[in-house]
Amino acid sequence: MLKDLTDRLIEKPLFVSDELSHYRTVLGELFHKLVPQAPTGKPGRPKNPEQVIDADLDYATVHKTRQGAKVVKVERKVGYGCDRSILTRLSNSPSHTINTAYIERSNLDWRLWDAHLTRKAPTVARSMRWLKAKFAICVACYNLIRPHETLGRGKDRIFRPKTPAMAANVTDHKWTFIELLTRPAICQ
Repeated sequence: MLKDLTDRLIEKPLFVSDELSHYRTVLGELFHKLVPQAPTGKPGRPKNPEQVIDADLDYATVHKTRQGAKVVKVERKVGYGCDRSILTRLSNSPSHTINTAYIERSNLDWRLWDAHLTRKAPTVARSMRWLKAKFAICVACYNLIRPHETLGRGKDRIFRPKTPAMAANVTDHKWTFIELLTRPAICQ
């Protein structure tokens, strides 16, 4: 998923995750340069190039300490980048703190909309092709059809239906299911 995302990026976003070590490893593999080592002058195989992480990669983690089912402490740590660049990115975002709220909310939505993505469910996705197609429809509905209350409230506090695609100027209206399902595919 991250490889697919990096192929589409114009600039690197702020990456935030829980403390699962795989995220740091994968980000390091995707955003690095190989710097050749200086020859030692000794016989034998030359040293492997050094992997240097991109200076503009910003990655932070959130660690939650729980007692029972209650979160009692939240610690935020910088994985790559520096505090100043991460704080600058946060000042330009809707959330001004390092958190995983947006991705957790998305995960909840996807699990509610597709039974194959729920945890410990008796359903089985028999084909990756069909699972991807179903998920693409869920994502399209989320972005093109379903208005989001936080996007639709103006300064006058009146709700005007607005989808994420409308907020991003991808479309000028809220789509219907008929429009979504009958529109020819542009790319695959």
